[in-house]
Amino acid sequence: MEKKKIIELLNLDLQDEHGAIIQYLSHAYGMGEGEVACEIEAIAREEMRHLDWLAETIVALGGKPSLERGTMNMAGKTVPEWMSNDVGLEQGAIDHYGEHIRAIDDPRVKRLLQRIVADERAHHGKFEHFIEKAKKEGLKDIRGNRSDSLSRSLNWGVGHEYTVILQYMFHSYMTPDPEARKQLEDQAVNEMQHLGWLAEELVDSGGSPVIEHTAVDRATGAAAMLRADIKVEKEVHEKYGRIADEVDDAGTKALIQRIRNNEGYHIEVFNDLLKEAEGK
Repeated sequence: MEKKKIIELLNLDLQDEHGAIIQYLSHAYGMGEGEVACEIEAIAREEMRHLDWLAETIVALGGKPSLERGTMNMAGKTVPEWMSNDVGLEQGAIDHYGEHIRAIDDPRVKRLLQRIVADERAHHGKFEHFIEKAKKEGLKDIRGNRSDSLSRSLNWGVGHEYTVILQYMFHSYMTPDPEARKQLEDQAVNEMQHLGWLAEELVDSGGSPVIEHTAVDRATGAAAMLRADIKVEKEVHEKYGRIADEVDDAGTKALIQRIRNNEGYHIEVFNDLLKEAEGK
């Protein structure tokens, strides 16, 4: 099979991993704290690892990782229904990976997909277990309908964090510089933490996280990537400052200020990388 076709198949798999991550995080946040929610977040992290492996393989084959979001099933009003949808999503992934394993003749790629399928089978079994556990423990959707300036600000933050996670991961895959790659990955992980903190704060305060991203910068030149990342960090650093000034609750204010301080650190890291990229 030609590399171009392999890249196409791997990008379809990557898109579905992306969709699974968002579906599972939405379900975990919707339940609030608890053992099942924590286990689902752990599954989402494993799907993130799959996405990372697939993206690196795509780049190694000469392609670009897709930023599109694949199959999702956000239907259902109860937690058992959510878990049933997650079982179905995992079965679909197992089936699609099986088709791609049979179609692809590159032994290294086949081996990677077989490794991922082993995880998906384990996830399938866990979600089947969660259906009964959710019924037994009476787990419910605890999200509320709060819609005020604070909830809108927090949801703005969720959307921003989701966007820069994608942006920094894409830039990390496309840069040839090992130090830049490591730093971009590290800051993306920090942004993932921010997304979780903001989503949990929203649910705790009676709101509902909306996990949707805005436009992602897809520059590929080292300096262009870093300039785009610095620009977005400066903008968000300023906005988080304005949000913190408007928040009355001490706990929420402290959270926003913590995130703002993290963004300031990202600016400094990216500025250092930009100087190196420009040979200064």
